[in-house]
Amino acid sequence: MDTSPPPPPQAAISREAWEGCSVLLDINDGDRLAFFRLSPAATVKIGNKTCSLQPLVGRPFGSLFRVGADGLVPCAATDAPSRDDSVQDGADGQVQDETRDNRSLVDNNTAQNLSSDDIEAMKRDGATGDEIVEALIANSSTFGKKTVFSQEKYKLKKQKKYAPKVLLRRPSARSICETYLKKSPARIGFMRVDTLSLLLSMANIGAYSDVLVVDMVGGLIVGAVAERLGGTGYVCSTYLGSVPSSIDIIRMYNLSSDMGSRIVQVPLSDLCSMQSSGNSPSVLNGSSEGQVVKPEDGQASLAQAVDTAVLDEKAQLSTEQPTDMEVLNPSLDVQVENSSLDCKGGDDDSIASKSKPGKAPSPEKMKYWNEHGFSSLIVAAPAHEVESLVADLLPLLSSSAPFAIYHQYLEPLAKCMHTLQVSKRAIGLQLSEPWLREYQVLPSRTHPHMQMNAFGGYILSGIRIQSEQLTHK
Repeated sequence: MDTSPPPPPQAAISREAWEGCSVLLDINDGDRLAFFRLSPAATVKIGNKTCSLQPLVGRPFGSLFRVGADGLVPCAATDAPSRDDSVQDGADGQVQDETRDNRSLVDNNTAQNLSSDDIEAMKRDGATGDEIVEALIANSSTFGKKTVFSQEKYKLKKQKKYAPKVLLRRPSARSICETYLKKSPARIGFMRVDTLSLLLSMANIGAYSDVLVVDMVGGLIVGAVAERLGGTGYVCSTYLGSVPSSIDIIRMYNLSSDMGSRIVQVPLSDLCSMQSSGNSPSVLNGSSEGQVVKPEDGQASLAQAVDTAVLDEKAQLSTEQPTDMEVLNPSLDVQVENSSLDCKGGDDDSIASKSKPGKAPSPEKMKYWNEHGFSSLIVAAPAHEVESLVADLLPLLSSSAPFAIYHQYLEPLAKCMHTLQVSKRAIGLQLSEPWLREYQVLPSRTHPHMQMNAFGGYILSGIRIQSEQLTHK
């Protein structure tokens, strides 16, 4: 019986922002989202005021800030903004009866007695945003005639303009996916957060797994897998051709050095040539030693042409679409600048830069994967032909290893599913379409959100089996 002590637990993810980490700033309850790297030179511009991000260092994620005279100031518990349509209910939890309505109200811009010059004078005198909002409410001749819901919406609208709030959020797989889906969905292959969670679940991603990933969505999946592994197992990100796929998004995950060291990158040609040295040739051209592998069906030139086109398209995509981004609503008077993740002075303290994810795996690990195979497979390559890619990837998995393939459209996955059924290389094949609907849950006001994303792509999942055994039987 082994009496050796168990290994020490992995260090938990920090709950406070530190110098050099990446953060997600949520301004005015999701109206604008922006990634930043906390450094001495990092600033955010809200309205006409430029605020330093140094007050965020050492603050726990989830903290709320407001714009004060000296920059960002932590909000007290009583300053937390209420949600949309949140109204104080009665002591018994029931909604108070409303006898007023808005039928007699006319929007002719004469209800407000406070002019813009008066507001500017209050700003020069040092009035805070909350004081300006209270003055606007006091000088409105129709505010008292509005319904309770209309009063709350009016107050929230003025608070967003004159007293914006900034929420400090920790970048995670969910928040990063939601942010990119709002602003740049093509960068992540139009992948929704529920689709990402289903990919991790269907591929059975867990601790001490060796996961093979084809990530052509900027590194979103590689970072999500590494975050779930928690410093155990390995994430092998493979790519087509000789140019590695861009995985810049993993810089936003704040992965520790141990987590980052578990991310490796290796060309698919090296994995296929290593596998073909045993028994089966690969349909890809070339190998790690520069040898050309000739396929039997003459599809090598086609595969090489497709790979070259995909590489050229990805190189152009990485040039046109930077990793640093903002999600904003142009109608709001809130502007964020200098949202680069590579702020001056931030690289030296960056955890991601120290871990250097994406290095080549060791020869011992390559030999182990060649003998035992990978435990899981996730494919997200919207710009590549799925059927031929899966034909090269399945032999790299161990027997009974689960796999999950994402694509924006149904037809490529349907063809791949038919091929796998005919060749008897996988069982438990399932083609699913994720579906998500977000609800507003409030007393007597529970209903689906009026605007939502109606499409989340498709996922093909299954379990790899040994086709040679079926042939012998």
